[in-house]
Amino acid sequence: MNYKHLHYFWSVARAGSIAKASEKLFITPQTLSGQIKLLEDQLGHALFRKSGRKLELTEEGRFVLDYAEDIFSLGAELESALRSGAALQQAIEFRVGVADSVPKSVALRLLEPAMQLAEPVRMVCREWKLDRLLSELALHRLDLVISDAPMPPGSGLKAFNHQLGRSTISFFAAPAIAAQCKGAFPASLDGVPMLCMGDDAAVWGGFRSWLDRHGIQPRIVAEFDDGALMKAFGGAGHGVFMGPSVLAEEICRQYGVTVVGESEELTESFYAVSVERRITHPCVAAITEAARTALFAPKKAAARKRRSR
Repeated sequence: MNYKHLHYFWSVARAGSIAKASEKLFITPQTLSGQIKLLEDQLGHALFRKSGRKLELTEEGRFVLDYAEDIFSLGAELESALRSGAALQQAIEFRVGVADSVPKSVALRLLEPAMQLAEPVRMVCREWKLDRLLSELALHRLDLVISDAPMPPGSGLKAFNHQLGRSTISFFAAPAIAAQCKGAFPASLDGVPMLCMGDDAAVWGGFRSWLDRHGIQPRIVAEFDDGALMKAFGGAGHGVFMGPSVLAEEICRQYGVTVVGESEELTESFYAVSVERRITHPCVAAITEAARTALFAPKKAAARKRRSR
């Protein structure tokens, strides 16, 4: 690959247009356009498409941009380290994928231990659909995938599921909505406005069955792919929403909501998927150890149960 051509592509993608990029690179727009065309011919894919007067990245273009960001970010890091004269200690590279159905706060709590090792760590974090992350794992472009569902059977991928932990599900609401939850839980959810995650969320199928078993019919007023956005709407008083009980205190504090009930029938599990049967990568080891002994520790679950009584 001609990395000069890749740099031109990266510059155009960041600038948003060939004209703006050409000014920064001090080359003519015609030359810049020609260089990018050579890169597209080499890769066998169009990287941009026209949208009116603007350029948009194609799906392949976004894929290439992810790698270009890594390549040139690492180059800038190298240059900075050499110029500073600092002692050069090779950082542990940790490439992790997080399924987009995993709550951001859970992902943060799971990944933090990897950044707290004594050795320097350079983490590259990707958030995509699980199937794409597993494809990247199969190509050894990722060291680990964190998901709310295990790797599906029959996937053909030689990888292993490591369960990090399991949490019951709690229901949260802003004060005005919580006041509408009359009677004992879970019957108190009947008829109240409800915010839900999309079909990709592992808990969604179990939630629908749970509603049927208890004869509950909340009013589903909105459905979200992004859990953080759902919680923001919940905090603004638009409906009851679900979340892992292990994060109940954090959710209540951050969004100004209260717990209106907790179901031990509904649970959400989190998994680390790796190509290693026996975990040896220090970052993966730190994540699995902290998850099992701290975030999802049984004593924490017991303490939450005592507080809910």
